Amino acid sequence: MALIKSISGIRGTIGGRSGNGLTPLDVVKFTAAFGQWLRQRNPERQTVVIGRDGRLSGEMVSKLVAATLQGIGLNVIDLGLSTTPTVELAVTGENASGGIILTASHNPIQWNALKLLNETGEFISAQDGADVLEIAENESFEFAEIRKLGQYRTDSTWLQKHIDLILALPLVDRNAIAARNFRVVVDAVNSTGGLAVPMLLEALGVEHITKLHCEPTGNFAHNPEPLPENLRDIIKEMEKGNADIGIVVDPDVDRLALICEDGSTFGEEYTLVAVADYVLKNKPEGQGGNTISNMSSTVALRDVTRKYGGQHFASAVGEVNVVAMMKEKDAVIGGEGNGGIIYPDLHYGRDALVGIALFLTHLTKSGKSASMLRRTYPNYYISKNKIELTPDINVDAVLERIQAKYAKNPINTIDGVKIEFDKEWVHLRKSNTEPIIRIYSESDTLATADHLAGKIIDDIREVLAETRQM
Repeated sequence: MALIKSISGIRGTIGGRSGNGLTPLDVVKFTAAFGQWLRQRNPERQTVVIGRDGRLSGEMVSKLVAATLQGIGLNVIDLGLSTTPTVELAVTGENASGGIILTASHNPIQWNALKLLNETGEFISAQDGADVLEIAENESFEFAEIRKLGQYRTDSTWLQKHIDLILALPLVDRNAIAARNFRVVVDAVNSTGGLAVPMLLEALGVEHITKLHCEPTGNFAHNPEPLPENLRDIIKEMEKGNADIGIVVDPDVDRLALICEDGSTFGEEYTLVAVADYVLKNKPEGQGGNTISNMSSTVALRDVTRKYGGQHFASAVGEVNVVAMMKEKDAVIGGEGNGGIIYPDLHYGRDALVGIALFLTHLTKSGKSASMLRRTYPNYYISKNKIELTPDINVDAVLERIQAKYAKNPINTIDGVKIEFDKEWVHLRKSNTEPIIRIYSESDTLATADHLAGKIIDDIREVLAETRQM
């Protein structure tokens, strides 16, 4: 069992003993702490928006969260089955004090989480998160008296409102997309993307939609992280040659992966690259062209940004860090190399739905097939690896040893350790969402990237072996 409290929220496996997993007691404690923090932060605002993905535990967790918030004295607007970006938009649309999204994103079926939003519909900062955790630790929350309990109502209109906002964006050309007569295959891993993505495509005028795993039952048909090894079903469908593009989203619809018409993967790293290319090409006269991605994302975004005279900056990993730097650098687009697109003209949150609309417009106007469009971008390959952690591993000490070994190389330590090797780089960091060390490396060939990652993994194992012998 696992319970992880981080910048990404409160995430854990369902079941077990309190404090060791995301049990009902833990859900209530952390929800109460967040509710107390919201009341202190915004005493004039007394409403919280909640929504969930399709996980098997979602309904149970949602009921606990709603009742706890009411118990604190806050009114609850429950969107029910929804998406992360939809809840983010609803927070500001309802003038709420904050929001909670019940999703463990790409994590497997046994996980769930409380993702916490402030009044702007954005993830709370590290300091705000620390304040919430302190309230939880001390149980310094107070529940409301009987006549001051919060009210509860459901609202199923926000997904349509979300789609309407996307269609109203100047860079989304619904008529052009409809005229292209796309044939699209969708894999939504049996979560809420199975509702949201077809609904968006129909609104964009797409008439030919093949649905794979689009029933939001929560019984994930495959590992929900949209990586090539988990996408065999849609790749097999695309290889038949009957569709123009394959669309894959994770359970809460904030990550977007694309499959080309021939069954090849567009590459989740290149989702952001392609959409940024389109946005930069069409930015208004006089608007700056800066872009942001995190330190584990491909440098292809840097290359595309420079082509249009803009500057690219790399933030620490984590959506809240990307958003903070986007605001600081006045970026027109940003995101993460996991297929997360943040388009500030809509909102400051990763949003697969706006990514789909912008990409389809780009693909339409390019006149190319998806595979041809992919070949117009610089070729880099990222090798993504991980090492499982056990309680006895001192991650900071391990990273310090690796940093010392490569002290002669350029090193960035704002988020773990990133080491540069001529044209290659490797980034090591402790995950915010899983008990693992992530090891990402990039080069102009996959073999070189894999070799570099393997070398660093061997170094880590050597350090761990030496540590255990001490």
